[in-house]
Amino acid sequence: MIDNKYVFGGVEVQKGQKVTINLELPKLYSTPTKLPIRVIRGKKDGPMVFISAAIHGDELNGIEIIRRLRKLNILNRLKGTIVLVPIVNVYGIMTLSRYLPDRRDLNRSFPGSTKGSLASRIAKIFFDEVLVKCDLGIDLHTGAIHRSNLPQVRTNIKDERAFALAKAFEAPIVLHSDLRDGSLRASALENDTPVLLYEAGEALRFDEKSIRIGVKGIVNVLREFDMLPKMTKKRAYKTPIVSRNSNWIRANGSGMLRTVKALGDTVTQGEIIAYIDEPLDDDSLEIKATFDGVIIGKSQIPLVQEGDAVFHIAKLKDLEVAENKIEYFSEDAIEQSEFVELNNEEVIE
Repeated sequence: MIDNKYVFGGVEVQKGQKVTINLELPKLYSTPTKLPIRVIRGKKDGPMVFISAAIHGDELNGIEIIRRLRKLNILNRLKGTIVLVPIVNVYGIMTLSRYLPDRRDLNRSFPGSTKGSLASRIAKIFFDEVLVKCDLGIDLHTGAIHRSNLPQVRTNIKDERAFALAKAFEAPIVLHSDLRDGSLRASALENDTPVLLYEAGEALRFDEKSIRIGVKGIVNVLREFDMLPKMTKKRAYKTPIVSRNSNWIRANGSGMLRTVKALGDTVTQGEIIAYIDEPLDDDSLEIKATFDGVIIGKSQIPLVQEGDAVFHIAKLKDLEVAENKIEYFSEDAIEQSEFVELNNEEVIE
């Protein structure tokens, strides 16, 4: 008897199989278009988790994270099923665009409809073929174009299940994030499927540290979810900084932006974090932090207009503890010894 939970695009995946399946998408004019997914089903029953990337077509780090993840030998010991979707927005990635050809944001189009816009139809295919079958999702993102993010996991920290898994990821920051209408995460919650959103790096760029933290974090979550064996070798647990809210600091003038703070730096209220200069003027405008926190996102463009978002700061109460934790992550984020899996499994390269 066929279990429809393990049927994707009409293809049934048996226990112990690793299968690549091309889901049918609406044609791009007269050209057939597919949504490739990789289903890895363990020999033992367990939860099903989807791991998705490039829902915005210019966010590339997640594609490389999934590529490295699927090569790990430890997945041969998987209990349950993972569904890898490295490129959700296959239309956007062809033009390196965040959006679809109709300029809609796919991540504001869920759960979708078979009779709606192009974005809505793609969302409906992903929702029906992948999301509704899963017990957990991990959605991989980067900052927008010309903006870089410190590795962070966003979720609803009021949800005990999601919060525990977000901390298990061991990214430097866990940030509470409210749901947005039409987002993948909001639709998943209606299906009682918690989703962790990993944000790291910048659009159109690979960032090695962000990629390594992402691969390692997903493995950590799968272990916490009892889908992969625990590590037998004891190691220090990296407790993330938890922030319940954040805000962007905006430019108070126009000109050349000269930053004095970097991603991961802690800041205090009233501290100067950047200057705005004029090429032929000796006077500078000061941009100051309006609250205590840690910088989790920043603009990469040295030219700013008044009102532009410059620094994204997560609000914190204990800056000394936060600073020590950030330094710990910075020193150890890509330590090779932590990538050695059980029973001489493959090392993440």
